[in-house]
Amino acid sequence: MSSSIRAEKLRIKGTVQGVGFRPFVFVLAKNEGLTGTVLNDGRGVEAVLEGSSEALERFRTRLLKELPPLASIESVEAEDVPVEGRQDFVILESRSNSVSTVIPADAAVCEACLKELTDKNNRRYRYPFINCTHCGPRYTITAHLPYDRPQTSMKAFPMCPDCLQEYKNPLDRRFHAQPNACDVCGPHLELKDKKGNLVLCEDEIAELLRQIQDGKIAAVKGLGGFHLVCDAGNAAAVSELRQRKHRPFKPFAVMALNDLSASRFVRISEKASKELHSPQAPIVLCPKTEDADRLLPGIAPELNRIGVMMPYKPIHCLIFFEAMGRPEDPEWYKKECDLVLVMTSANAGGEPLVIGNDEAVQKLDGIADLFLTHNRDILIRCDDSVMQQREKDVQLIRRARGFTPVAVRLPYGGSSVIATGPWLKNTACLTKDDHAFLTQHIGDTDRVINCRTLARAVEHLSEIFEITPKYIACDLHPDFFSTSLAEELADKYDAELIPVQHHHAHIA
Repeated sequence: MSSSIRAEKLRIKGTVQGVGFRPFVFVLAKNEGLTGTVLNDGRGVEAVLEGSSEALERFRTRLLKELPPLASIESVEAEDVPVEGRQDFVILESRSNSVSTVIPADAAVCEACLKELTDKNNRRYRYPFINCTHCGPRYTITAHLPYDRPQTSMKAFPMCPDCLQEYKNPLDRRFHAQPNACDVCGPHLELKDKKGNLVLCEDEIAELLRQIQDGKIAAVKGLGGFHLVCDAGNAAAVSELRQRKHRPFKPFAVMALNDLSASRFVRISEKASKELHSPQAPIVLCPKTEDADRLLPGIAPELNRIGVMMPYKPIHCLIFFEAMGRPEDPEWYKKECDLVLVMTSANAGGEPLVIGNDEAVQKLDGIADLFLTHNRDILIRCDDSVMQQREKDVQLIRRARGFTPVAVRLPYGGSSVIATGPWLKNTACLTKDDHAFLTQHIGDTDRVINCRTLARAVEHLSEIFEITPKYIACDLHPDFFSTSLAEELADKYDAELIPVQHHHAHIA
């Protein structure tokens, strides 16, 4: 005898928007023979499901166990609703209301997109902005919630029929991938000389690599800002970059194609490798090998570690693909590659990294010999995250790209707080209920532009998460910018100002 039909509404909170969650629910519901609806709103995802008790129970179990790669669930609330005899399962349009969900963090290019990127028979062959629901830009292109294309810098690029068909198909990997695009309808690259004039060439990536291998220093637009790039094995180029950037001693981070390629100059533990190849794709500080200083002269002088990262953006992958001679082997990215690139934040010493095309030409005058830019705006500047390999684990040092603005769960909820951070190596924090939202790494607040970046980062997070603080915490020192910012915020929100002595905060 068949079970009686029930209906229930699920309220799912967590990182569940922009990560392929609705198509995941769609396929799961269809697989279990359930009918109903699923939609995004400002609080997360709402699913209404109708079917047998056994099927509903199996659905809830699989929901938690079979998540898409970038999704995470914080809570699932279920309530019984009337059975309406729904005949199908449908994905509905987003519904905007009170915001308590999160914008996904930017994610490194996934293996499926990487294979398409270098497949001659794929329509996105060598398209430098390839992405899907499992990878690509998120936080750095988003202005407001809910996370939908009109709220991002992709609103300037209407999708062509082929991309739109993918975007609308719940069974496609690019269903509701907000940055979805191709060479027909999406952003495109431009190569410019040191004055910002277009460089006429057959292929921007090929010409960029040629000039880097000739010893030139390039500024390359990434996910959260520009990088300064040169050949890490070219001692003269590295020395010239140090001189131009006024950075005589501090180490440079480098990018290698994979663990095999990097193992010549660093020793990578299993846990470090897992982080390097994760969607977050941070820089990881790894111990040098005996040959490191000979292979990479001047990269990390007098130090026993080198910060290494793997290609996390399609543009990076294409540079290495070009260096390998555009191989037809679909597993090319697992082979050893001699090319190692310096990949350091593009900024004048102490300032935040550059994000705008015109800003890059202006601010990096005298530093970069050429610029690889594109016409998709970066809305939020966000530096690379940094971790360090330790004996038994890997420790996060700088929480930025790939992690921001994913919430840190607190053991309990409470009134909202904004903490404006210290003077040096600033990061601010905002809380809502039992979530703490950290800004990206801001840097030292002894420069006007860093102060403006801090103020904008706090404003941006408070706007998108609709945070109205009851308390504002700041450093006790009266002359810090973060203190004066806190005083302004306390007035703005009529909130209680709580100054905290710096070293007491460390101890606490």
